[in-house]
Amino acid sequence: MNNKLDKIKNFRLYLLKQIENLTTDQLNHIPPGYSNNIIWNLAHLVAAQQNLCYVRAGLPVAVEDKYFTPYMPGTKPDGFVDQDDIKSIKELLTASLDTLQSDLDKNKFVNYSPSVMIPKVYGFEITNIEQALEYLLYHEGYHSGCILSLKHLV
Repeated sequence: MNNKLDKIKNFRLYLLKQIENLTTDQLNHIPPGYSNNIIWNLAHLVAAQQNLCYVRAGLPVAVEDKYFTPYMPGTKPDGFVDQDDIKSIKELLTASLDTLQSDLDKNKFVNYSPSVMIPKVYGFEITNIEQALEYLLYHEGYHSGCILSLKHLV
């Protein structure tokens, strides 16, 4: 497996371990002063990966839209996520990386278009899939901090 993907996968497995005993209500809870919850952050990791890797390369996302569009940047939880969807989101955290690795092996990410938002926010461009994976390492760490903070409030 790609070294960066391996790190992301290990990080996601760590997160799953951290939240394994939380209830559906706890995963959906939005504490006062916050705009999202733990399950939104987990699904957002999948959506951001799909957007940054697949959409930017002109490819269709490799997950159902219900796990993509509602979790894009700028969104917030729009309803209660039930146990079945929580199970699917948890599975997608690792399965989406396996699919990404397979697609990397098939060299699918050749027509990469830079993101408009990332340079505006962070001051640098992502112009290829390797840079996208590098950025995902940072992004995963940021949202992991959010998830662990929210865990203390549920």
